[in-house]
Amino acid sequence: MRRLRNVKIVATLGPSSSSYETIRALFDAGADVFRLNMSHGSHEEQAARHAIIRKVEADVGRPIAILADLQGPKLRVGTFVAGAHELNEGETFRFDLDPAEGDGRRVCLPHPEIFAALEPGSRLLVNDGKIRLTVEDCGPDFADCKVTAGGTISNRKGVNVPDVVLPLAALSDKDRADLEFACELGVDWLALSFVQRPEDVMEARALAKGRASILSKIEKPAAVKAYPEILEASDGIMVARGDLGVELPVHSVPPIQKRLVRGARTAAKPVIVATQMLESMIESPMPTRAEVSDVATAIYEGADAVMLSAESAAGQYPVQAVETMDNVAKSVESDPTYREVIEASRKVARNSIADGIVAAAREIAEATDIHAICCFTQSGTTASLVARERPSVPIIALSPMLATVRRLSLTWGVHCVQTHDPVDRFKMAVVNAAKAAREYGFATEKDQIVVTAGVPFNVKGTTNILRVAPCDERLIFRTDPE
Repeated sequence: MRRLRNVKIVATLGPSSSSYETIRALFDAGADVFRLNMSHGSHEEQAARHAIIRKVEADVGRPIAILADLQGPKLRVGTFVAGAHELNEGETFRFDLDPAEGDGRRVCLPHPEIFAALEPGSRLLVNDGKIRLTVEDCGPDFADCKVTAGGTISNRKGVNVPDVVLPLAALSDKDRADLEFACELGVDWLALSFVQRPEDVMEARALAKGRASILSKIEKPAAVKAYPEILEASDGIMVARGDLGVELPVHSVPPIQKRLVRGARTAAKPVIVATQMLESMIESPMPTRAEVSDVATAIYEGADAVMLSAESAAGQYPVQAVETMDNVAKSVESDPTYREVIEASRKVARNSIADGIVAAAREIAEATDIHAICCFTQSGTTASLVARERPSVPIIALSPMLATVRRLSLTWGVHCVQTHDPVDRFKMAVVNAAKAAREYGFATEKDQIVVTAGVPFNVKGTTNILRVAPCDERLIFRTDPE
C-alpha cells in the first residue's frame, strides 16, 4: 500500500483503539506508526495491542513501526485533608517532606531531589502550570513559596520545576521495567520522557542493548539548552510541546519547534511534532482551523511525522482524526509553496562519500525523468540520508532486515520493503529495486529509477555507488551481464 504523502502519521493506541478492526481502520486511514503509551494500561493490555499491530502488518504486507513511550519520572504533590485547597495570589505556601496530609498552609512534595536543587527565585508550577509559585526560602526538606498565580490545588497534582536541572534519572524503576518489557515484546522505538542531558539517553541505550532505537522527547528547558548533545546521542527526536509549553513561555515554543525540527533534519534523524495537534477531535468530528494550521506548519517545517495522542487513544473519533491528518498532509504537500520552503531549508554539510552519493541521487532524480530513488540499506543510514535531502520523488528503502524497514517507517518519505531474495551483487540489487518500484506502483517498465547501495553488501555505512537504471529487468540484464 502506497501513501500519497511523505510526512508520517503516528497514532497512539488506547481504550478507543484496542480492537483489530479499529487498529486496521487507523492503518487504512493513514497511520504509519503506532504508539504504546506506557503511562496508561497494563503490560497485558500493551502486549495485546502489540500483537494486533503485528497481525495488521502481516495482513497488509507493509512494515509498521511501534513506538513505546516511557512515562518518565512524575513529580506530584501528596494529598490534602479536604482533597483540595484554594491558593490565592500573594499567599504563602510550603512544600515539605512531611507525609501528613496537607491543608491551606502546606502539602507534602515527596521528592527530596527537588529540594536539593531549589534556590530562592526558582519557580514551582502545579497542575500544568495553572498554579505558579516562587520560592522565597528553602532547605533540604522544605520550600516556602509565594503564590504568583492562584487556583485549586488538589491531590497528587503534577509539579514542574523549570528553572533548575533536577538530579533525577530519566528512568524511574517503572520505566526500567517498562523498557525491558517493551524490548522483549519487540518494539522498534523507545521514547524517553523528561530527558535533561545526553547521559539520560546513554543510560536507556545501555539498557536497550540494541533491541530498539532511542527517541528523546524534548520537553524540559534543560533539554533545549543541551539539544545538540542530546540529538547526537539519540536516534530520533520528539518535540513534546505539552510540558515544553508549561515550563517555558508559551510564545517561545513555536521558534523552539522550528529549531529542533531543523536540527534533527540536518542530522538525518527522524523528528516527531506532538501534543494537542487535533485535540478538539477528542470530542468533535471536526478540528478547529487553528489545529489544522498547526499540523500544516509542522509539515511545512519538514517534520518527519506528526502525532495524535488522546485523539486516537481515548477520543470519540480516532479514525476521523487520522483521516484529517492524512488529508492535511496531502493538501500541504501538493502546494507549490511546500517545495519552495523545503528546498530553501535544505542545509547540509556534506563530509562523506555517502553524503555526496545521496545528494547526487536527489539532483539526478529532480533534473531528469526519474520516478524513484531506491536505497539498499542494512542499518537504515542510506535511506535516512536520502530522506534528509527531501527529494521530490519517492524513496524506496529495501533491506533484508525486518527491524530496519520497520524502524524506517517513521522516516519522511520512505516506503519500506523487506527483501527476501539474497542480494550479494549490485546487479541483483538493481533488479530487486526495479521489481519493487513496479510492484508498489512507483514506476512502470518504461520508467527509470536511481539505485544507491554500499559495496560490499551487508556492511554498515558503506554507501558508495549510484546507478540510473531502467525498470525493465530485461534491459538490466542486457546492459549489465555481470
